[in-house]
Amino acid sequence: MLIVFFAAAPPLGLAASPPQPAPGGDTTQPAAAQGITDAADFGFSPAQTGTENTKSLQRAVDQAGTVVVTRPGTYSISGTVYVGSNTSLTFGKDVFLKKVAEQGPFSHVLLNKGAITKSYDTHITIDGLQIIVNGVDARMFKEAYGLHGQLAFFYAKDIRILHFRCLDLGRLQYGIQVCTFEDLLVDDVIIKGLKDGVHLGRGKRFAIRNGVFETFDDAIALNGHDYAVGNPELGWIEDGVVEHCQDLAAAKTTGYFCRILAGAWIDWHPGMEVQQSDTVVSQGRLYRVQAKPDGKVYKSITRPTHASGAMVLDGIHWGVVQSDVTYTAGVRNVVFHDISLQKARTSFSIHFDNDQYSRSYYPGAQIPVQQGITFDNVRVLNEHASVFLSIATPVDAVTFRNCILRDNRIQFIGNNAMHDYGPTLIEMVDCTFEHPGKMELVANGVRGKQIVLKTTGSIELSDKFLAAVDAGGGAIAVDSDLRGLGK
Repeated sequence: MLIVFFAAAPPLGLAASPPQPAPGGDTTQPAAAQGITDAADFGFSPAQTGTENTKSLQRAVDQAGTVVVTRPGTYSISGTVYVGSNTSLTFGKDVFLKKVAEQGPFSHVLLNKGAITKSYDTHITIDGLQIIVNGVDARMFKEAYGLHGQLAFFYAKDIRILHFRCLDLGRLQYGIQVCTFEDLLVDDVIIKGLKDGVHLGRGKRFAIRNGVFETFDDAIALNGHDYAVGNPELGWIEDGVVEHCQDLAAAKTTGYFCRILAGAWIDWHPGMEVQQSDTVVSQGRLYRVQAKPDGKVYKSITRPTHASGAMVLDGIHWGVVQSDVTYTAGVRNVVFHDISLQKARTSFSIHFDNDQYSRSYYPGAQIPVQQGITFDNVRVLNEHASVFLSIATPVDAVTFRNCILRDNRIQFIGNNAMHDYGPTLIEMVDCTFEHPGKMELVANGVRGKQIVLKTTGSIELSDKFLAAVDAGGGAIAVDSDLRGLGK
């Protein structure tokens, strides 16, 4: 079990009179001198326009320390409010922030200040935020290409997101997006709508807990790799726990309860062929192709060397991603604990993209092996035959403990990304199998794939249950106590 430690919240002091802005600028004072700042003292009100409220809330959070919104009501917001380090922003009961397009569409409701300059912000708490998207659903990429969460953090450490609600996500923006982070806690969230609920990019040490999701797309995305428009940076997501979460049933759906997306790329060389979302390493930086998802293949003759922004070379739109070089991306050492799956869809997927939108794995790149994935007390609650776990990348081992499965298989698929996907160990301990009939537990579709399946302490609830495996073009070594496999 991962234990994430967070610094204690700053002490709450006595309410103080708000500082008066100096002519031509905002007043700033040390957080310790301020106590609690009430945003209402800066003009933040349900009666104000979205433009005025955006300015007022910005002035309040610029004070840092503890900032509160206590008056119940719906507050219009017409632009992004930027939150700095050492700030705790708390919204009281029945406080809603409603996006309005008074000044045109915009993406983020709240974003940390350092996202603009790629400088780390630390010790930020957002507590009780309830966002009404109100159809203002836009990918603007004003601060960083690929960043488009309603609530977003980019370059952030020691971040707490508590009691978050958003029930009307559109098709373009995630509910919560965090990329390039350390020490993240997301606790008590309800997110519904059409896009991803919680979408993470590269980072380490995280906990997502007590979440209720009803999303058309992914409830949770752990995307070390991503579409060029999906995350602003690439790398590994590691050392985390997702626990006490529910994936609610819905009539229509795509995506997964959790998407785990890996990738790898190579050094730029003249004459190489690239397409939308391809990544290369050049001059100590990562560059990505930012193009239309039309499947067009480009030949790169001119090396990208620009230090920031984007540049067109040989008809290729190259965007700078990051200056710390890595050649692989993915997920390792993550536990999924106490998860209830009501939605009939593929619950978990570990894969590469390999289509017109993104080619996660560039041919010949270093192979990124996903490691340390554990499912503990994960329960399938729907009656439909579906895939519990789809694997389309190299994975060293996957462990199941105390899980409840119905007619839910583990499948290995090849998506033509590479020739050798390596061996994988599947270990199932003290799991319960509820299906009253034959169940294909493991199905392999990767030529040459080597799989080891071990089950112990299994419980079969029906005397008609019969487990089976399909090795496809590979081989499955079985050591099992399940009827049909070992007994």
